[in-house]
Amino acid sequence: MKQSLFEIIENIPLTKDVHQMKLSGNTSAITAPGQFVNIRLDGLFLRRPISVCDWDDGALTIVYKVVGKGTEAMSCMETGKLDILTGLGNGYDMTLSGSKPVLLGGGVGVPPLYGLARRLRTEGKDVSVILGFNTASEIFYAEAFQALGCAVTVATADGSYGVKGFATTPLTGMDYTYFYTCGPEPMLKAVYQATNTSGQMSFEARMGCGFGACMGCTVPTRDGYKRVCKDGPILYKEEIVW
Repeated sequence: MKQSLFEIIENIPLTKDVHQMKLSGNTSAITAPGQFVNIRLDGLFLRRPISVCDWDDGALTIVYKVVGKGTEAMSCMETGKLDILTGLGNGYDMTLSGSKPVLLGGGVGVPPLYGLARRLRTEGKDVSVILGFNTASEIFYAEAFQALGCAVTVATADGSYGVKGFATTPLTGMDYTYFYTCGPEPMLKAVYQATNTSGQMSFEARMGCGFGACMGCTVPTRDGYKRVCKDGPILYKEEIVW
């Protein structure tokens, strides 16, 4: 974990409620896709945890949904600096992917899968991506995944774009060696039930500290309770208890 000041270099809307922010700063503590950062915002006691969409040396991209005071304040920022804790969480293990991994993202669970997909493609993996949204107006990053060379399928619950259904709907008949997923808990449970291979799931939880001290974000597993912020947010299919 590292605390650094990051400079805002871009903050743009992707949809009505979803924004993309690019920042410059020290990213040396980020070591794996699926990790998250914790952002300090003026006037708010708790930092805001946001998953890392992508990063390089000196550059960080996050994608967030406006859902409360913190993210609403972020959406109005055009310039300035942010106090950010980086390198939080365990990240996805890419060594288990096999040759044809499938990545399933729901809503704002999509962003951390982008950094994962980019690195899997760099390793020459045949990556399939399924993106699930409620309706066509909420879709983002489909073209970004396609630009990486991923096979992309979009599902919308109302059928307004792509496959009508949920992120799990296109899995039927799909050939894949492993899965990675991120999204709301009902989606994770559906993925757990629909997949026929091992895989990794990124969990969301309300966090007090973000680095394992307060025990406020625990979830039950076969090995006892684990902290989403410290032991996760990535958990393996085999250890999850629903």
